Amino acid sequence: MNDQNPSARIGLVAATVAGRRHAHIVTAAWPHARLIEGETVADALRSAWAGCDAVVAFLATGAVVRILAPLLADKRSDPAVVVVDEAARHAVALLGGHAGGGNDLAEQVGALLDARPVITTATDAVGLPGLDTLGWPVQGAVAAVSRAILDGEPVHLIADAQWPLPALPPNVYAESTGNTVAYRLLVTDRVVPLDERTAVLRPPSLVAGVGASRGVPAAEVTELLHRVLAEAGLSPASLRCLASADVKADEAGILSTADAIGVPLVTWPATRLAAVDVPHPSEVVRAAVGTPSVAEAAALLGPAGSPGDATLLVGKTATAMATVAVARHAPRGRLAVVGLGPGAADLRTPRAVAELRRAAVVVGLDQYLDQVRDVLRPGTRVLSSGLGAEEARARAAVAEATAGRAVALIGSGDAGVYAMASPALEYADERIDVVGVPGVTAALAAGALLGAPLGHDHAYLSLSDLHTPWEVIERRVTAAAEGDFVTLFYNPRSRARDWQLGKALGILAAHRPPDTPVGVVRNASRPGERVHLATLGTLDPTVVDMYSVVVVGSSDTRLVAGRMVTPRGYRWRS
Repeated sequence: MNDQNPSARIGLVAATVAGRRHAHIVTAAWPHARLIEGETVADALRSAWAGCDAVVAFLATGAVVRILAPLLADKRSDPAVVVVDEAARHAVALLGGHAGGGNDLAEQVGALLDARPVITTATDAVGLPGLDTLGWPVQGAVAAVSRAILDGEPVHLIADAQWPLPALPPNVYAESTGNTVAYRLLVTDRVVPLDERTAVLRPPSLVAGVGASRGVPAAEVTELLHRVLAEAGLSPASLRCLASADVKADEAGILSTADAIGVPLVTWPATRLAAVDVPHPSEVVRAAVGTPSVAEAAALLGPAGSPGDATLLVGKTATAMATVAVARHAPRGRLAVVGLGPGAADLRTPRAVAELRRAAVVVGLDQYLDQVRDVLRPGTRVLSSGLGAEEARARAAVAEATAGRAVALIGSGDAGVYAMASPALEYADERIDVVGVPGVTAALAAGALLGAPLGHDHAYLSLSDLHTPWEVIERRVTAAAEGDFVTLFYNPRSRARDWQLGKALGILAAHRPPDTPVGVVRNASRPGERVHLATLGTLDPTVVDMYSVVVVGSSDTRLVAGRMVTPRGYRWRS
């Protein structure tokens, strides 16, 4: 239920005026939520259970339990249920906390109603990742192994390869403990025998290449695919995608098979497929579709087009109208470049928090790491360094991800704005997946404190000449001045660089009046926050330091009730 999916149907059930009032707040915010009616409240709740993906009941918990208890079937298919009390003080994730998204739904309903979310699933309560929350299928003794992890009992982690798992607690060992009764957590795409002490995570390692004649029945493709996997001892739960040629992108039988097993269909041009070395090329296939191989070549290309990372496990196997081949793709490390925002915890995005909790390794500046240590999972490895070590941090993060780990590289504000995204991505290559997590920039935080100085075109400039020659910076400041942009200065002044800001302000002053508003915000959203308003003619550069953002208005910017405002120029204001 993360980031409310508008296709998810949420049924709301209420019995009282207050409950209906709370429900209307939810429906006003979520178009995919609706109040379910019935002859009785019990009928309405049963209807919501049967017809919706999730249920929010504005009822007593006991009543909900009594009504729904006979309907419970399987946590993997039952809808999530959140119960909200009459005063909307608590939003309780009652059912489907992990599998159904009930925990997330409780958080989101709580945010809407200013209610406290109540999460009782054990792993969430102690900050550990639930085995069923990692985004991969999990099979076997999930409850028993989860309980062992929670209780601190030895759990032997056995993985076919280095997969980018989140941080796991110290009692989950990658090496055998020598304890013959230890629980086991396997990470494999192979079919393995299960017992009451073994859980299996299914990594997305397999790609099935599929070729077919036009009009192939879905049943033929599906039966062949499952037979090939079974004979090879491979689990369908580890299929990452089906792959084929572009000319098969609309083949109903292949699309239906992909939909039925819940994976996407990836297609490639014949020229890309023809460039892949395969063991069983066919001139007949080349004559028909322009490549000597569809199934084997597509399986090796996979979703990322990297045949060098793949091993063909099953060569092409055919029926009358379908052909299937299966390749295993090596794990790809995961690098999340995360912007933490300007400093305040409530300006940190939920996605940033989720990525920090998904990471096994977090890399960052020491003072930024101190801001987020409380959200990291137990067992997270932290690589901390000081100012001036940006290149070393970037290299370390990329090296950890290249080794197959889940890594978060953090920076303040937005990681792509004068921060760590650029140096990291200079080193990152096609062996790793990169996820960018935007953050609230210092400029945006400063702008909000000053009023509305960024209401029209504006330019961001760093005055630090450590990486950019001053001649280049001066040319850019002049261009912003001549263009009459609102101008924001990052890195405006330090003990070692005490003249650049005055020089930059002088350039701007040559192109706009001396009463142009200037705002200085120090430590935006952090302890010691300070806002200073002046003009181009009166600003004292000594009030500015490296913790400040300087915002210089355009010739249209003015002060309104003590706030900087740059008019947008709407015609209705004329």
